[in-house]
Amino acid sequence: MDYGITSDEFVRFRTLIYDESGIALGDQKQTLLASRLSKRLRDLGLTTFTEYYEHVMGDLTKEEFTRMLDLISTNKTDFFREPKHFDYLRERILPALAGERRIRIWSSACSTGEEPYTIAMTLYEGVDDPQRWDFKILASDLSTRVLAKAAAGLYEADRVRDVPPEVVRRHFLRGRGESEGLVKVKPHLASMIRFRRLNLMDDRFPIKSPLDLIFCRNVMIYFDRPTQEQLVNKFYRYLKPGGHLFIGHSESLQWVEHPFKVMGPTIYRKEA
Repeated sequence: MDYGITSDEFVRFRTLIYDESGIALGDQKQTLLASRLSKRLRDLGLTTFTEYYEHVMGDLTKEEFTRMLDLISTNKTDFFREPKHFDYLRERILPALAGERRIRIWSSACSTGEEPYTIAMTLYEGVDDPQRWDFKILASDLSTRVLAKAAAGLYEADRVRDVPPEVVRRHFLRGRGESEGLVKVKPHLASMIRFRRLNLMDDRFPIKSPLDLIFCRNVMIYFDRPTQEQLVNKFYRYLKPGGHLFIGHSESLQWVEHPFKVMGPTIYRKEA
């Protein structure tokens, strides 16, 4: 049974979620919000959404707010999702950086880790001698729950069923015994990635070196246009000249004011 949510309660939650995460919930999401959060109210022994709102606001650690976002957001992702981006990385970006053999990448909404590990595999497979390159990937998300799963690098074997078997053999360990049916990312990939909780709505990000590439895919669909514009222009500042931004194939910057040059559908470049 779902709890009923009043219009006033929905407005309070919608405002909180927008202010803290940039996620914009339209009026049509009222029923969805109630449905997604009802089980959490039952687990906490609460009877109204007003009580739950007060519970969220009273948690100074913001762990309950993060849990709430997990419940209302879709964290679905796959290895090598939207493969043209990884083709572009391998075929265009890596050759351009072959002289310095150094690349800095930010997976800005990494969810459970499939994206940054795919980036790491692409880097490793895309150069002649990976040991001579300086690869560093920052993988961030707002959710501590999905970050913990990503950092563990442990997945059901079905998650890699569409990855070529030879690539799986090179980059994953297959579980045995009690771990049968699981795969774990090998250390040479894990060592390339640093996982960190970051909020894309923050004014500044703890990034000191200019970036070669930012992935921000299938996140901005949750944002309204002003928030998209603000975020894209923040990304621009953190990219080095010639750096690239990849967004999701369900997204577009067509109506957003930005200084990027369009290189192709969902691929943008900061001019040198």
